[in-house]
Amino acid sequence: MTENAQQRVTTQSEDAARLRAKRYASERRFKFYGILSIALALGSLCLLIGSMTAKGWSAFLQTYVVLEVELPLDELAPGGQVDQAALRNANYTLYLRRALQTLVPDARSRGDRRSLYRLLSGGAFFDLQKLVLSDTSLIGQKIRFAAITSDDMDQFVKGNISAGDGGRISDKQAVWIKSLSDAGIAEQRFNRGLFTNGDSREPELAGIFGAAVGSLLTMFVTVLLSFPLGVAAAVYLEEFAPKNRWADLIEVNINNLAAVPSIVFGLLGLAVFLSFFGMPRSAPLVGGIVLALMTLPTIIIAGRAALGAVPPSIREAAIGMGASPMQVVLHHVLPLAFPGILTGAIIGAARALGETAPLLMIGMVAFIVDIPQSITDPSTVLPVQIYLWADSPERAFVERTAAATLVLLTFLIVMNLVAVILRKKFERRW
Repeated sequence: MTENAQQRVTTQSEDAARLRAKRYASERRFKFYGILSIALALGSLCLLIGSMTAKGWSAFLQTYVVLEVELPLDELAPGGQVDQAALRNANYTLYLRRALQTLVPDARSRGDRRSLYRLLSGGAFFDLQKLVLSDTSLIGQKIRFAAITSDDMDQFVKGNISAGDGGRISDKQAVWIKSLSDAGIAEQRFNRGLFTNGDSREPELAGIFGAAVGSLLTMFVTVLLSFPLGVAAAVYLEEFAPKNRWADLIEVNINNLAAVPSIVFGLLGLAVFLSFFGMPRSAPLVGGIVLALMTLPTIIIAGRAALGAVPPSIREAAIGMGASPMQVVLHHVLPLAFPGILTGAIIGAARALGETAPLLMIGMVAFIVDIPQSITDPSTVLPVQIYLWADSPERAFVERTAAATLVLLTFLIVMNLVAVILRKKFERRW
């Protein structure tokens, strides 16, 4: 080999080594960027959950005052005769105030007594009434009763507000609350009402149960409509539709609908289902139909991808055994693609569960206290409930907003985990 040829070989080897090193460096950078993106996403999620937890964990606790309440026999059951109507109309507020006055005897003036009584929530009246109606043997006794406190006292005990903070808690009230806390009479317990009550104007009585039931009914309608229609559309477009420009046009429109802002579907529901068809406003029926329309493109796209992932050999083998095209799809292709279809449906339902904008347009932003019993009853959903609480001025609604957000995030994370688990459990690798 001549000297020039040897130099060319050496130069080519050096160039190849430089290109190889450059390629390896590019791969390392790409891997680093990918890891950095995942770390940023996880960091953002942790920051969101951490922020919501810091603001909302205290909402899972509620302050109560344990009172020795006298239930006089001569007032509640004169002559020893128990009358349910009389028990419902009894002045339970008076009995609670007497018990509280006994604990704070220095509140003598009329103004002081009014300030003292404001430490109790109006819901304590209904709790005591419910207790007596459920067990009339308590009449004539002195019972220990945990009375729920007002949102101002609750927030003061939790340290979220201070005395003189906007006039919410006066200095005298602060002294009374401290004395009750030091005596072990004012205590914090798990806030069951947050999960068992409907919405309320009073923060200490507000709960998410009504919104959770509304979300459940809405999602029932959504899944009932979107899942069979989405699967049927995916099967037809992937397996039976002719490959022409009309099918291409439909596919393009489905992909475009998946990217349409959700509020557009709300406008559609307002214009068509409410204005034209006259369907009930603020009902899970209408909300479910609107969310089903919004979810359909996601289910169709995921379904087509799952059907397309089934190897053609499965179809060819079934046809070779004499199966009809419908039997090939129903007996062989669809069962193999079902895990992917189910995953897409769960992800679409999780997206629908967190939607607010389309439901605001059809009136599900109304203040609903009663728990809905059917898909035609007025109701709201959990994201809209969070929106309403976030717009409330009371400090106690801030922690409840964060707590409800944590509950909603838990539902969404669980639904996505279920989708991942189902995909891992049932998927087949070809």
